[in-house]
Amino acid sequence: MKHELSTPVGREEVLKLRVGDVVYLSGVIVTARDRAHRRALELPKKEIPASFNVIYHCGPLVRKQDERWEVLSAGPTTSARMEPYLASLLEKFSTRLIIGKGGFSPAAKELFKKHTAAYLAFTGGAGALAAMAIKRVLAVHWLDLGIPEALWVLEVARFGPLVVAMDAHGGSVYQE
Repeated sequence: MKHELSTPVGREEVLKLRVGDVVYLSGVIVTARDRAHRRALELPKKEIPASFNVIYHCGPLVRKQDERWEVLSAGPTTSARMEPYLASLLEKFSTRLIIGKGGFSPAAKELFKKHTAAYLAFTGGAGALAAMAIKRVLAVHWLDLGIPEALWVLEVARFGPLVVAMDAHGGSVYQE
């Protein structure tokens, strides 16, 4: 089944997703990798500068044009590296969707089920395709972590295709 979702994504929308479904996402998403996950979990929630409703595991390739950032490529990074932060992240931020490549371990299925969240896979090596769906950079935070590790706030339109790889019902494309 195909889904066109807009952020913020709610619990009911996530419950409609099933492993193998295709999703196109529009609205605001953030990129976060290892160091951004660590910082977000160390800070009080009120000090987080953006919504973690949808997180994209990505270190975008960007350039600055005058005063504005432009995303040249935004391919996914391996999500398994972020698994140590997954339970705390879902708990603290009520994150509904995580986008990346490679998936998580079988144990993560229960976390997605418990927190009504889903994992969406984006094809590795398709960074230019992802960049085409990014309409603009709304903000960048934590540049002290480095450009790939910073928290990028992106406006996207029909970002995808994303495949539901782990759903809120305990399904996993990696185990089926």
